[in-house]
Amino acid sequence: MELEQKISQAKAKLLVEYPYFGTLASKISLEINDDIESFKSDGKKIEYREDYLADLELSEIEFILANGAMHKALAHENRKGNRSGWLWRMATDIAINDMLIENGLDMPYGAEYRKRFAGMYAEEIYAELKDDILRDDEDLEYEADDAEDVEQNNEQKQQQTEEELQEEILQEQLMAEEAISLLEQKFQSGEVPESIERFFDISGFGKVNWRDELRDAIDKYYRDDYTLIPPSKKLLYQGIYLPSNISNTFKLVIAIDSSGSIDEELLNQFLSEVNFLMEHVQNYQIDLLVCDDKIHSHQTFYSGEPLDVKVIGSGGTSFIPVFDFVEKNIDEVKLLLYFTDLDGAFPKEHPSYEVKWVSQKEKEIPFGGLILLED
Repeated sequence: MELEQKISQAKAKLLVEYPYFGTLASKISLEINDDIESFKSDGKKIEYREDYLADLELSEIEFILANGAMHKALAHENRKGNRSGWLWRMATDIAINDMLIENGLDMPYGAEYRKRFAGMYAEEIYAELKDDILRDDEDLEYEADDAEDVEQNNEQKQQQTEEELQEEILQEQLMAEEAISLLEQKFQSGEVPESIERFFDISGFGKVNWRDELRDAIDKYYRDDYTLIPPSKKLLYQGIYLPSNISNTFKLVIAIDSSGSIDEELLNQFLSEVNFLMEHVQNYQIDLLVCDDKIHSHQTFYSGEPLDVKVIGSGGTSFIPVFDFVEKNIDEVKLLLYFTDLDGAFPKEHPSYEVKWVSQKEKEIPFGGLILLED
């Protein structure tokens, strides 16, 4: 098999078996360099010795492609700081290879790896490698030609203009941002590689922005709330009747929990979000209920009116009065948003309209959906 065909097959195989690595690897270039023993990556390209790569199995070439892809994604110059360039690249290489092994890829001979660094971050590995050098550790394993690499890199950097260097750093940043964006996509589909958190902060992945959830909950009904009278005139001459672009007044019910378990800070947050919704929705009628274990106030706001409400309560909590009030007094309800801490009695009957509970707590609810308020 021709080497180019072999590389192409390895790329395709990596894309199927390890979608994150495969997607990144599809954008990296490879160059022959018969002056090296095996392969290396500087974050821009993968260099390899031709006869070395020709001897490898497809799975081992996958490993090299994944290694190069990760180097490209990690913005070496930005993360290096004041560290030694070649030593930082070695530390990163060892950390990447350890992570790839954890994910089940087949490491080829010639790859940088130290078992004693298993599970460690690149920064930790760098610190230990530096200590090894300072102690003049005879067991420190690294290629002798690394010193030549340092000299070559220094010469190259001296030849680079400041503008070129800044452009290089910018390209690294863009690639790192793309890698993080791709990682978040893979997180949603459950395709995140093992131990990837050594290189990227994924703590915020999977969290849905609750304001987006509020918008989606409202838009779902707001966009459906159109009238056929008068119909759209664009296709009327063909005898086709479509809704006009003139919508009816969008009706929304909002309940605010004013019980004793709601402190002033949380209450102010509730009111702030109601105000946000009033700014987001156009042509609305909002019925605002304030309730603890009984209804304290009912106000109706129309488009353009400021939010002016006095919150009374501090008693026990029951959600039943709100649903009873809506059933008896408000027509054509499609959506109720209930701002609460969820510590109260729920009605036994499920309402005919959609309910979204908006809370800082995550708690089991008998019906409706939960939108979790987060800082």
